[in-house]
Amino acid sequence: MRFLLALLAIFALLGGTEVKIATYNVENLFDMNDDGNEYEEYIPNTPWGWNDAMYRTKLRNTAKVIHDIGADVIGLQEIESETALKDLKAQINRQGLYYPYYAFARAKNTTVAVALLSRYPIASALSRSVGAHRSYRDILEVNLNINGKNLRVFVNHWKSKSGPESMRIQSAKVLKKRLEEIGGDEPYVLMGDFNSHYEEYRTFVRSRKHNDTEGITGINHILKTIDNSQNPITYTSLKSNDNSLYNLWYELPEDQRWSHQFKQYKEGLDNILISPTLADGKGVEYVRGSFGRFDAPYLFHKEKPYRWQQSRKYPKHHLGEGYSDHLAIFAKFIIQ
Repeated sequence: MRFLLALLAIFALLGGTEVKIATYNVENLFDMNDDGNEYEEYIPNTPWGWNDAMYRTKLRNTAKVIHDIGADVIGLQEIESETALKDLKAQINRQGLYYPYYAFARAKNTTVAVALLSRYPIASALSRSVGAHRSYRDILEVNLNINGKNLRVFVNHWKSKSGPESMRIQSAKVLKKRLEEIGGDEPYVLMGDFNSHYEEYRTFVRSRKHNDTEGITGINHILKTIDNSQNPITYTSLKSNDNSLYNLWYELPEDQRWSHQFKQYKEGLDNILISPTLADGKGVEYVRGSFGRFDAPYLFHKEKPYRWQQSRKYPKHHLGEGYSDHLAIFAKFIIQ
């Protein structure tokens, strides 16, 4: 820890800018427009009670979390529309944190989308199509301009575990192809809800429902967060493994490596992956040891993430309390 603090002090003396980047699945932020793609419970003004007052409560609760994370750049998942994103941005501003720049990517007919809020200028933003089926959400590619240096960020929301691994592999292949086009000299960060555990290749192999790929996974094999011997890429080995990526979950103790809980199962479905150029000691660098999970006490109820609450008894309806079924994760970078 003393070494890390000393390193940060050196960077500061040299004029480096520290940038905090986060990702957060906000769990179903729907606006008040009925465009025909909503989940049943989010169709406005039905017995479910998704009305303007409920929407405003969800906005305030979500904005509080984002304000408290305090990231300079934050990728978001499960945002229904650009309208919802702008309303959220305005609510965050009212709570004291201003993001002047944003980007949004929604594939046609998908229910929810991905977005990004930034305190730094966006040089370009592209929506990368994964597939024609509405189950595939576009990948948002954003090129940030931070004090004259570029950092490319990809915001992901892969197919949920209701589908097999082959559907997540499709997202991984689209992403991998784009990374090969960019080449290995440019720094980039992949983040979002991959619906994949950081060691998915270990956890899903016995699941007939998910393993339709003979053990091959999108996050581990296609994006290469493991080496040819099936060992995880580490911060140190990243430097000698071209085209590999380092998953920052390994920065935390094993019992803290989770962001989502389904029944008794805790998984790190939300991930931040970094390229080798972010660990080569030159230019834009990941601040080693800075990765964390935003786990403020108010985000838990009965030792589980305090998700947005809906009644379990009929008639089912929104209760107007809670936050998300995911926890946000974050990391810091130094821009030289």
